[in-house]
Amino acid sequence: MSDPTDFLTTQTGTLLEKESEDRFWLNMGPQHPSTHGVFRILLETEGEIVKNVVPIIGYLHRGVEKISENREWMGALPLTDRMDYLGAMSNNMALTLPVEELMELEVPRRAQWLRVLALETNRLASHLLFYGTLGLDLGALTPFFFAFRQREIAQYLLELLSGQRITFNYIRYGGVRLDITIPIEREFRKFITGFRPAYEEMWNLVEGNEIFRTRIIGVGKSTPELLIKHGVTGPILRASGVKRDLRKDRPFAAYDEFDFDVITHDKGDTYSRWYCRYKEMGESLKIIEQCLDGMPDGPHIKKMPFFFKPPPGEIYSVTDTPRGDLGVYIVSDGSRFPYRVRYRAPSFCNLSVLKELLYGTGIGDVIAILGSFDPVFGEVDR
Repeated sequence: MSDPTDFLTTQTGTLLEKESEDRFWLNMGPQHPSTHGVFRILLETEGEIVKNVVPIIGYLHRGVEKISENREWMGALPLTDRMDYLGAMSNNMALTLPVEELMELEVPRRAQWLRVLALETNRLASHLLFYGTLGLDLGALTPFFFAFRQREIAQYLLELLSGQRITFNYIRYGGVRLDITIPIEREFRKFITGFRPAYEEMWNLVEGNEIFRTRIIGVGKSTPELLIKHGVTGPILRASGVKRDLRKDRPFAAYDEFDFDVITHDKGDTYSRWYCRYKEMGESLKIIEQCLDGMPDGPHIKKMPFFFKPPPGEIYSVTDTPRGDLGVYIVSDGSRFPYRVRYRAPSFCNLSVLKELLYGTGIGDVIAILGSFDPVFGEVDR
């Protein structure tokens, strides 16, 4: 029988050294629950210390970009929900923006506010899942229950708003699919009232837990220079002290009309990444409340035909999602079908720095660091 290292070399396309008495290769994933989907990591370890890392992706590839090019513009929109299925509203927004810019489409102001309401509710739900699953990765079951109790309500609100629970297809070209009603607004306000004390509870639950803090403080430290070199964005970059948020720097929808802070931390470790996402939940709640208090009158969508033809041209647009900057490059040849659609997925770019952060850590720290990246492999593999 051939050496197992030869098999791994064939599978990964990476030249791997033979196992020695001091080192061995450990296969983690793709079925391991803490790899957050279908992610495989080969770890060369010396005792409990990681000496080499070979990340392997591609288990969930579905060809979203090429399928989009074989559908009408409206038909390509639901595919975006299937990439980052935890931040599907942001994916809807990402594709509508460049198309609207190409068509010079003026979106009603009420529609822009409804987009912000949907985006921030979805961001809140996504970060709640991160909070719960990171605790679960580290052996803490209680944070998971605390987070999902609130996330269930957030998902219910998104269902009321869009009619769907996960793949919303809510943000459309020219606006949003459905308007908000008075009963739905009441449900949002009930959620805000109940979430505030729960939010404080979630802070105390982790901050007061010495075991949890020991597992994440000082683990997986990164520098701004390293993250920028790898194209890392979103909360991971902000956790290293870089105050970059497209909602402030290049506002889209109606974000320039809202008052909120960009959350940063200066340590660049797993704790900092947890801290930024936790604090962002508070800012999302602040934005949601502003949406409800100041919602302008007017139509929720600009009427347009189901089959339309944007003028010929190409454009690249970027939006901020719960995981970072989602870029969309589209080319129109003036027909009913996109000529080219390409995505710059934040989870894919963020994972590129993982190998450098894992070197020299313990096997248990691999779980904590990967969990703090909050990846969604639907957009990594696309």
